[in-house]
Parts: sequence; structure tokens; C-alpha cells
Amino acid sequence: MKISSNKFLSALGGALLLAGTLSSIAQTRHTFALGNSDFMLDGKPLQMISGEMHCARVPREYWRDRMKMAKAMGLNTIGTYVFWNAHEPVKGQYDFTGNNDITAFVKTAQEEGLWVVLRPSPYACAEWEFGGYPWWLLKDSTLKVRSTDPKFLAAYTNYINQLAKQLVPLQVTHGGNILMIQIENEYGSYSDDKKYLDINRQVFRKAGFDGVLFTCDGADQMPKGYLPGYLPAVNGLEDPVKVKELINKYHNGKGPYYIAEWYPGWFDNWGKKHAKVPADQVAQTLDKILAAGISINMYMFHGGTTRGFMNGANMNVNDPYSPQVSSYDYDSPLDEAGNATEKFYKFREIIAKHLPTGQKLPDVPAKKPTINIANIKFDASADIFNNLPKPSVSAKPLCFEDLDQAYGFVLYRTQIKSGGTLKLDGLRDYAIVYLNGKQIATLDRRLKQDSVMLNQVLSNTTLDILVENNGRINYGPFLADNRHGLTKSVTLNNTEVLNWKMYRLPFNDLSGFMFKPGLNTVVHPGLYKGIFTLTNVADTYFDMHAFGKGFVFLNGHNLGKYWQIGPQQTLYVPAGWLKKGKNEVVVFDELKTSHQSLSAINHPILDQNTTN
Repeated sequence: MKISSNKFLSALGGALLLAGTLSSIAQTRHTFALGNSDFMLDGKPLQMISGEMHCARVPREYWRDRMKMAKAMGLNTIGTYVFWNAHEPVKGQYDFTGNNDITAFVKTAQEEGLWVVLRPSPYACAEWEFGGYPWWLLKDSTLKVRSTDPKFLAAYTNYINQLAKQLVPLQVTHGGNILMIQIENEYGSYSDDKKYLDINRQVFRKAGFDGVLFTCDGADQMPKGYLPGYLPAVNGLEDPVKVKELINKYHNGKGPYYIAEWYPGWFDNWGKKHAKVPADQVAQTLDKILAAGISINMYMFHGGTTRGFMNGANMNVNDPYSPQVSSYDYDSPLDEAGNATEKFYKFREIIAKHLPTGQKLPDVPAKKPTINIANIKFDASADIFNNLPKPSVSAKPLCFEDLDQAYGFVLYRTQIKSGGTLKLDGLRDYAIVYLNGKQIATLDRRLKQDSVMLNQVLSNTTLDILVENNGRINYGPFLADNRHGLTKSVTLNNTEVLNWKMYRLPFNDLSGFMFKPGLNTVVHPGLYKGIFTLTNVADTYFDMHAFGKGFVFLNGHNLGKYWQIGPQQTLYVPAGWLKKGKNEVVVFDELKTSHQSLSAINHPILDQNTTN
């Protein structure tokens, strides 16, 4: 049914007025329900104009700033995933502090007059490591995630119960600003077990989530992914007529109509081109959707950055393994640093033209200042091969999970007596092969490389294989097959290689590494440390063009990964993580040596690929 313009203006205006004042959300208990065609807030139609952002991807110092930007663009709601692996990094140990303080994130939205659609599924996809599942589930090789496996359900239920302690009081049913809770995410792209979906529902209900529950799926996957009796939102569908027809079909002939993920941009993969979606094109689509009275969550409004080792990867039956970059800029209305883009202003114009007469949007906050930092000299270094911890010993190589390691690297070492074809069966995901400390080859799962010819091998030669977790798969049929490292066998001329020492290098922090003055001692993968002094702090971007592959720590923060193949060539440095006075930067490079310095520039470079 096509909504009249008067009804649309009334609904949108009422929603924005309600969301526009602190007291309307924070001090009054509201009702929220599903009407036949609209969401109903306090008995009146509410059209959600929502944008996605994630607390783990945005420095806590800037949550409020990004939410003010959301209000300035015309949003009245924030959609947000909750990542299980961020909140339970070790089984039974929960972290809701700092950047993981999801309670503070939701309350900040409330203080800024924004509703929240909560997406704690707990599967998230989101180009996030293992789709949000914690790595330690994989320590039991028989456990099957996203299923009715009792071991999975027990861990899942424990986590949701802990999450409930944080968020149940913030539901609109308890006087908070959380309107709806998503109980699964694009499940139809994975399986079709309605019993499993209903168990999800029960887990959330028993934990105390008593508000509106919903699922979301792509249009073709909705038959498998929806749960009868609960709102089936759609992802990626842009035709208002088809959106309404589809939701009507799976929701007893009625709405409300909600596009849970509308994509004004897209993510990037290492070695592939930077994603760009024309602003004019998506602005016209937004206008069409809003005019039809459909509620929408733009994925992403502000992507931010996937810090540390938390990037995910895609892989499908006909598509090779493809890890995502650290920048989650997503070509979204707010760029990685939280600045308004061309899309932001075009979307703001579209939303503003539908406002009731006299209703105005807040002014757009000024663009953040940036700085250049030239020639940061490295004055100390640490060769990884000279900083190895005590090894684990096994006849056969053990994967990361069997070594009780989540992310990072493992160095596998053994002795061989002859050359031939070395094959790493089940390599996950990137390996550098050394003979007696000399680099021989790199092997890349993206390129389906797992073998190398070893020539002129003498008796008692040391074979080293440095293996990196490039990101566990976050989407598709191989989600459950996510153990990392050397996961099967290593053979030399079809004979299994045995007697391994395995050195764990998780790089959770850098406290265990001994740095030596100077740079000439590094001949293997190494760490390079520099100190620089600032009199003024502002956003900046480390330029990684001259480096090979690795990551960067700044003042104890892991800024994320870089890789010379691109398209990302810079790492965003938020002003809030810099200090007036002395700052410390440490760069790890696994491919190149002899680095002398590092520079920071005043703009990102996210679209340069190289074959070097």
C-alpha cells in the first residue's frame, strides 16, 4: 500500500520530534509495538531512520561525536551489532569495559535523543573475525556453531545471560531506548532449521529481553531465515513495492516494513579494488524508500575501523578465501574519522525535505582538524626470531586453537634432511617459509598456494614456517570450519614431516620483546620502535607505503593491519590516542626489513593497489 504524503510527514515528523529531545527518551516510559503497516511508538506511527555503527569500531572518546553527526544528518535511531568475541575473549571471562562498554554506548545514544535497534544475534557477520563468535569455541573440534549442538547452546546461553544484565534495563519496556532486538542475522544464508531459530527466541526471552524481537535476511534467503510470528526484516532490497510484498508474505499479510541493512556503501578486501557507490544514486534510492513510509537502517552510517586482529574474511564454494582490510570506512556517510562526506550532505537534504514545515536539523559539526607528522625515526628494533618464547612440542604441528592461541602468528620449527616439494595441507592463512633462517617463499591462502619446492637442502637443515591468521571466515558455508595455523599435515615429497617446536606469537601486547638500539640487527620479521613528540594533537594517518605486511601499535593501541597489496595504504590515528609530548609507535613488518622511519599524513589512502 502506498502511503500518503500527509501520513508520511506526520509519522516522520512525530518520530523526529520524539527523538530530538533528551527528555522524551530518557525521562518518559514509552510503548513500542508493531502496527499493521507502521511501527507504533506511544500509539503513533514511527518511521525509523537509522544508521549502523559499532562501539568496538569507534574509539569510546568519539561515540558522542558520531551520534551528534547522526542527529545532524536526520537519523532518529542507531542500529548496532554486539560482538560476542569482544565481550567474552576467554571462556567465562566477560569484558564490558572501555570500548566494550555496550551499556555506556546505548546510554550515550539515549542522552543524544536516539533510539537503538540492538543486534546481539550473537552471529553478526559484519566483516568481523569469525562473524563475532569467540575463537575458543573452536578449541573443541567437535562443537558446531550456529546449531542445536548442546555445547554451543550452553556457551551461547551463558553469554546472552551476561549480556542481558547489561542491556535488559535499557529496553523501551523498562524505560530505556532499545526498541527492538534481533535474534539471528541472515540465518537463511546459512541454514533453515526453524527449531534452532526458536531456541534463539527462547534464549533471549528467558534472559529477560521482553521487547520486540526480529530476524533479518536477504530477499532470497528470507523463507529459510524467518521465524513465523516474528517480524522478518529484509536486507539489501531497495524496491519499496517488493519490500512490502515480501514482508507481507512472511508476516501474515502485514508490516511494519523495515530494511534492516540498506547498503549506501560496501567493504574492502585485501588485494581488491576499493568499493565506491555513487552518492547521487543512493540518495535517490533513500528518497524513494522514505517516501514509501518504510523504516530503514543504513549499513553503515559510520563504519570506523576494525582494530587489532579482528578483521574477518569471506569464502564461498566458488569464491576463494578473501580477508577484509582494517579500515571499515565502507564508503559511508561518515568517513573512517567521523567526517561528513558527500553522501552525508545528500542524505541530509533528502531527509530534511520530508520534515514538517518549521522542523530543522541541527547544524553539522565542523570537520575534524588533521596534522602531518614527518620523519618519525626508528631508534630500536627487535628481531622476532631472537625473541621467541618457550615452545610447545608435538610430533605433528598443532593449530592455533590446540595451542590455546586466538590470533596473531605461530612459528613452526623442525629439522629436515633433504629437499623436495613441501606441502602445507590446510594452511590458514599466510605462511613465510625459511631454511636456516633465510626466507624461501610466501604462501597465501587467497591465491590457493600451499606448496613450494625446496632446493639444495643439507642434512639437519632448520625449517621454519611463520603462519599468520589473516582473519577467520565471517560469512558463508565454511563458517564452522575455522581452525587456524597448520590445521592438517606438513609433507615433504609426500612424507609427513614430524617433530615440531611451535612458538606462540599472539602479539596481545609487546611487553615480552627485547628491543635493541639500532636497526641493523633485524634480518627476519621484526618490530621497529620510534618516539616522537607533539605540541598539538589531531587526527592523522600513518603512511605504510614503504612497508610490507604487518600491524602498528601506537601508545599501546593496536591500530590494525597493513599490507602492501592494498587497497588500504594508511592507518587512521585518532587524535584521542595521541598525546601532547612523547608518543611511542611500534611497527611490525613480516616481509621487509631495514626500516629507518615512518611518516603520518593528513588524509587517508584507501584506494591504491600494488603488485609489489
